[in-house]
Amino acid sequence: MSAYGLSRVVEPRGVLPQQAQVLDADPRPRTDEVLIDVERLNLDAASFRQLREAHGSPDAVRAAVLEIVGRRGKMQNPVTGSGGMLLGRVREVGPDSALGLKPGDRVATLVSLTLTPLRISDELRDWDGRSEQVPCQGTAILFGRSIAAVLPGDLPEELSLSVLDVCGAPALTARVVARKATELGRSVHVAVLGAAGKSGSLSMAAAVEAGAATVTALVPTEAEAAAAKQLKLADRVVIADARNPLAVAKAVGDQVDVTVVCVDVPGCEHGAVLVTADGGTVIFFSMATSFAAAALGAEGLAADVEMLIGNGYVPGHADYALDLIRRHKAVRALFSERHRQTARL
Repeated sequence: MSAYGLSRVVEPRGVLPQQAQVLDADPRPRTDEVLIDVERLNLDAASFRQLREAHGSPDAVRAAVLEIVGRRGKMQNPVTGSGGMLLGRVREVGPDSALGLKPGDRVATLVSLTLTPLRISDELRDWDGRSEQVPCQGTAILFGRSIAAVLPGDLPEELSLSVLDVCGAPALTARVVARKATELGRSVHVAVLGAAGKSGSLSMAAAVEAGAATVTALVPTEAEAAAAKQLKLADRVVIADARNPLAVAKAVGDQVDVTVVCVDVPGCEHGAVLVTADGGTVIFFSMATSFAAAALGAEGLAADVEMLIGNGYVPGHADYALDLIRRHKAVRALFSERHRQTARL
């Protein structure tokens, strides 16, 4: 039995589940799989934004999600290619599962919905179509090499789900900032694009705790600037459209050693490259990133920068992100406010 879920791939055969067009979401687990009773989906920001802009009304967004899951056996936005993650309770654990879960555990999956076999059984009747968090009844399958985190008892479930959805970003940011400081023999300068969002705010907290010399927060509006300032993490908060490379470069000023891109709209690659010094590192966490544009843009600018894809997994990333939200009350408040804002849309 494949620990990577190959037996769940329906079409095309021979690819991994994330690349597959259709998965088998049969709720009967194989011997190394775990069956989850789903309680809530968390759509990633880029996917939810695209669905909302493309379909308009909440009812149409709900119908679009149902259609995708019904047709593909997983939640993978055909435009952004991204999905999100889920919260649920373990119903059954295969005898060969190595995930360390047991029936009754309440867990958040730390692998993408784009590779998770998923069935929805309630027509999403309790979801208003206005929020990234989707109350849901159904089933999901975790493979032998999947990852899940048992939910902590001291944090609200909605908050834990939001944090775990982006927990790879702060962990990788901390690693890169610390590594770059060792390479350069000094503290490093960091810029975070999309700093007032969920992954952006946690990445700033991680950069500060990793010993960054300065942190520059770039946001698109005065309202976002006010939110970023409330965090008291950035040395400077600047305003620019991250899709405008020259505006980004002017706003940030002196180039930085590490640039973290957490913007959920396409077209932010060239600005990130421009503000990063030769020998520096750009980390792309946004699922809206065009990696071809990033690579070709850096080549065209003769920019000697390292570019990393934030793949969402760093060992210990879940516990690290949850600890950050416990230590940084202002970041926790921002998460709560972001959830309220999305619900009002």
